[in-house]
Amino acid sequence: MSSQHTHDATDVPAVGADSPFRREHALRDEAPQFVLPLVVRIEKAEPPARTDALETAARAVLVLLTDERSRGEGEWAGAVRDWQDARIRKVVRRARGAEWRKAGALPGVTVHGDTSEVRVFPPVPLDGWPKELAKLQVSGTDLDDPEPVAAVTEPDLPVLWLNPALDMSAGKAMAQAGHAAQLAWWELTEAERGGWQACGFRLAVRTAPRERWAELSGSGLPVVRDAGFTEIAPGSATVVADHPALRARL
Repeated sequence: MSSQHTHDATDVPAVGADSPFRREHALRDEAPQFVLPLVVRIEKAEPPARTDALETAARAVLVLLTDERSRGEGEWAGAVRDWQDARIRKVVRRARGAEWRKAGALPGVTVHGDTSEVRVFPPVPLDGWPKELAKLQVSGTDLDDPEPVAAVTEPDLPVLWLNPALDMSAGKAMAQAGHAAQLAWWELTEAERGGWQACGFRLAVRTAPRERWAELSGSGLPVVRDAGFTEIAPGSATVVADHPALRARL
């Protein structure tokens, strides 16, 4: 099954009811399954800061979705459509040194943060990873923030709020932040998308205050619910995508 996720109007969500995030596809689990690979560079001497890595991974997903190769008749467009028609899986692996250089030679896009580098690749079959990526480790992506993370004070900055009750590795949280950014993207109008892209997909990832989580997750903003393949229980709410354009509609 294939679908075109576009809309001509600019005053309604660009995808709306046609989004795979907003409707249940009875055949989604029966369709061929694809995964979006992301690789974070973690050098022993200079590992990235955790929050910066999460934010960079979220932006990387948006960069991939808006790359001309992912759209229309682009060389990645078919794989992206097939991936979105099935379960929206993302897997984060780590690399350093020669591994990172080999990964960089594969088709993809590298996105830079303040301290982090994340390379995102076009979707691949669940059991068909390129050998350069298949051998990279999923474990070992535990990262820390060397300095306290500043509170978000800009009212117009999109924030991806992590569930404070869940303990996720950095790799898992990076994938979940990517999901949340994609959820927000699907709900925006074409004009809102263009504005976000024009500013380089500025966003923040923060752990929600415990006293605010119930409010955020029940507000009507997009919520990521994990399938439960790794680390956490199926159906767990992991991230709320708090984009100001979406908040204004509540």
